[in-house]
Amino acid sequence: MWFRQRAATWQYIEAVTRRMAADEARLRRGFWRKAGNVIANLPFAEDLLAAHYCAFDRQTPLHVKAVLVGAIAYFILPDDLIPDYIPVIGYTDDAAVVAAAVKIVSSHITADHREAAKRTLEQLRAEPPLRPEHNFAHH
Repeated sequence: MWFRQRAATWQYIEAVTRRMAADEARLRRGFWRKAGNVIANLPFAEDLLAAHYCAFDRQTPLHVKAVLVGAIAYFILPDDLIPDYIPVIGYTDDAAVVAAAVKIVSSHITADHREAAKRTLEQLRAEPPLRPEHNFAHH
């Protein structure tokens, strides 16, 4: 079955997460490339964006960054447990991973991160911004 051939294993996801965490610039590019295409229409968009701003805030502790970068990398991966292109259920696994990560580190996601996420989401829904990462001043 094609799904089983394309579905990512946890080992694959872990390896890709480690590679992406090591290359912050590549992770950011991948995030915004996918963001411009789909985030505005996702029900968990605000949490995903807040997680992104928290993950790349210089004041965020390393263990929190690791959790959030893992969730963001999972969102960016083209092959995950449920392929994103499947109507209705395609992003349910991504939503679950993001929700779990946000819940685990919720005390570190600040009002500034949430406000930046809201501004970016408004821009994405109006028209794709040129540089949405500038909605949050990294400390």
